[in-house]
Amino acid sequence: MIHLALVLLLLVWPSVAPGAPAASRTENAAGQSLLAALRDGGLVLFFRHADTRGEPCDRSFRLGDRAGQRNLSPAGRRQAQEIGAGLAALGVPFHVPILAGPVFRARDTAELAFGADRVEVTDSLLADDYARDRLPWVLAEHRRLFAAPVPPGGNRVLVGHRTPAIMVVGEEIGGTAFPEGAALVIRPGGEGFTLLGILELVPLPGGGFHGCG
Repeated sequence: MIHLALVLLLLVWPSVAPGAPAASRTENAAGQSLLAALRDGGLVLFFRHADTRGEPCDRSFRLGDRAGQRNLSPAGRRQAQEIGAGLAALGVPFHVPILAGPVFRARDTAELAFGADRVEVTDSLLADDYARDRLPWVLAEHRRLFAAPVPPGGNRVLVGHRTPAIMVVGEEIGGTAFPEGAALVIRPGGEGFTLLGILELVPLPGGGFHGCG
């Protein structure tokens, strides 16, 4: 069953006032406004990979080493499939290719949600602890993908990891604000971007955060 909810964090980049986030569901005015903007296109959806709770933590930090990485849980694989179905049910258009990081939990999320033939894997969306000395470039790539104009008629969809997003957007999306399977909704501005909210299409009860350090 698909659970559709829009969780809005009323944040604006780059100056965000501290305080508790406000939440709205799709039937509320704020949720309807964000949904209408997504249907119009021209935005960026940055998905954090789906649920990994209960899976072994990263060990090798080597690309291509699935056994040495933290992978999607069975619930995360179902969640990823329901994310794609949820976007379709809401009538949210997106441009192809979907861009995904090469760490398997991000790549698998994108391929399960949107289909492997629609996904392009890119080091621009690497996890921070896999990037090593390339981290400044990876963060610059996140900023570029968040800010670059999106052609009309669809949205740019990215699938990556929480920590690089926090480094680029700020601690306002830290803590429990950005669970696994959720997406930042971003309006690109060329030189910068505005964070409109956080979209949580398929929330998992009590979930969204693994126990790895």
